[in-house]
Amino acid sequence: MFFKRLISGIILLAAAIALFYIGGIPLLIVVCLIALTGQKELYKAIGIDHKALSLIGYVMTVVYYGLLLVEGKDYMTAIMVGSLLSMMTAYVATFPEYKTEQVSGAYFGFIYVSVLMSFIYLTRAHSDGIYFVWLILLSAWGCDTCAYCVGRLIGKHKMAVKLSPKKTIEGAIGGFVGSAALGALYGFIFAGKMDTPFPVLICAIACGAGAVISMIGDLAASAIKRNHDIKDFGNLIPGHGGILDRFDSMLFAAPAIYYAILFMERFF
Repeated sequence: MFFKRLISGIILLAAAIALFYIGGIPLLIVVCLIALTGQKELYKAIGIDHKALSLIGYVMTVVYYGLLLVEGKDYMTAIMVGSLLSMMTAYVATFPEYKTEQVSGAYFGFIYVSVLMSFIYLTRAHSDGIYFVWLILLSAWGCDTCAYCVGRLIGKHKMAVKLSPKKTIEGAIGGFVGSAALGALYGFIFAGKMDTPFPVLICAIACGAGAVISMIGDLAASAIKRNHDIKDFGNLIPGHGGILDRFDSMLFAAPAIYYAILFMERFF
């Protein structure tokens, strides 16, 4: 299992490096496919993967990413409203086939997986995106690593016993500080290549914010799995589980970093 996890991790990292570097349409297409796969995993977990509601969710994901391809991010709110209206239409037209909880779950799957995942592409599409997009990995994976090491060394106070008994408050602080430090170091290394002002400060704050939110993302995925009594969302990635098992923290880190960068650029 350890070697499967290691090999899968190396392959994922290599693929991420290649796609982050290339960016553009190839990155958007792959992110869309990953989002659709994760969406299917979530729909299966909540029991609507073979329902008409799930089909609407998949279609809206493709439409959403299609709009992003043609610089349609200004229509993000419109597509979110359109998705809800489409699902409510199916709810009314087929009543009483679906429960309100199923409609809520279908819409939640679109926002939670597809929309949040799209911020990987949106961050890369930034003018300095070829540098900023790596902060998503630094914050999510850096936080995981630093939190694990600090938690193992000095962790005493449990953070979320019912969701993840091994996570500690000390580990969470270590993850935040470690990610912020990695971000500052990264910003220092590439400062001369970025057009963004104060790159060291911006990268440090963005990574720190991404780290905090990524921990919530990790716990949120654990809560969903416990609610539905499953160990993993899937088995697509050997040693890691499904797409959502591997990308749970990145789903939250990506929008946090994207908006942190936009806010700080305007502030500075």
